[in-house]
Amino acid sequence: MDCGKLNLKVSIKPKNILVTGGAGFIGSNFIRYVFSLDDFKGKIINLDKLTYAGNYENLADISEKFSQTRYFFEHDDICNAQKVKSIIEKHEIDIIVHFAAESHVDRSIHGPAEFINTNIIGTFTLLEEVREKGNIHFHHISTDEVYGSLGDTGFFYETTPYSPRSPYSASKASSDHLVSAYYHTYNVPITISNCSNNYGPYQFPEKLIPLMISNILSGEKLPVYGDGKNIRDWLYVDDHNSAVWLILNKGIIGETYNIGGENEWENIKLVNTLCEKLALKANLPLNHYKNLITFIKDRPGHDRRYAINCDKIKLELGWKQAYDFDLGLDKTIDWYLNNENWINNIKSGEYKNWMIKNYKL
Repeated sequence: MDCGKLNLKVSIKPKNILVTGGAGFIGSNFIRYVFSLDDFKGKIINLDKLTYAGNYENLADISEKFSQTRYFFEHDDICNAQKVKSIIEKHEIDIIVHFAAESHVDRSIHGPAEFINTNIIGTFTLLEEVREKGNIHFHHISTDEVYGSLGDTGFFYETTPYSPRSPYSASKASSDHLVSAYYHTYNVPITISNCSNNYGPYQFPEKLIPLMISNILSGEKLPVYGDGKNIRDWLYVDDHNSAVWLILNKGIIGETYNIGGENEWENIKLVNTLCEKLALKANLPLNHYKNLITFIKDRPGHDRRYAINCDKIKLELGWKQAYDFDLGLDKTIDWYLNNENWINNIKSGEYKNWMIKNYKL
């Protein structure tokens, strides 16, 4: 890092925010989180391609309340440079929060091309427009998977060498390096955050927690890779978004911040806990759903353990988690129990029809 770039705090306060991928899980929760803040009086433009995991219904309430005044939805691809340019100019964007990404490891193994296109070319397209426009804070959302796999001990730090093991993590590692390079080469004001596994409302039900909840509710098998002893660090989505907001307001330009739950669980223990919690809510014996657990062949390149050290953001920016795992898991389960129609619409494909009918796609 050049000496003249040290200790440059964020100078642009969030006013007109472009959120990419805002119809997805974390992005939609971020938009809802920001609109809940008393100190945010600006507007948010949500640019989303609405791929299989993008669900316009995730923000139906926000659209109804703020549409065309403080919330604007743009249905397009981040690889469309002309569209990105027109949004930046029309809405006088001062901050981009870049969530848009293909993110499911299994899908990247079977079809890596979309991951390369969206995660690398899409990020490049955004950076080029920011470089041309200037004076836009670009915050890049990344993942702990870029660091590879840990053994039984140790943690990922911001300085941990990258060692991606799947097309997904490799594409995110590539985009991280691009973002950093644009800071060092072109002085683009950037920040990067690498988060651990998120969970919470509106998560597409191919991911572990919503998949298990959905399958338990429908009496389907609960597939667990390998021996089930792979370990993940779980972070409640609102804790993630509070950290991102803090970085946008108080972060140091050019810096990377790890955001973790400090909450490690073996996959099999988590699945057993979900079985027990849902059994309790249904007034059934604790082991009632555990017979649905089915061990399946491990996926290629399956990282054994992730664990994030997030001392930097805690010590430098004063962030801390608000949700312990028990509380966050209960809130998540309750949301899915109260929104079974949301799950059913995704399983049936009806959520795409909802978008056509309500948004005239």
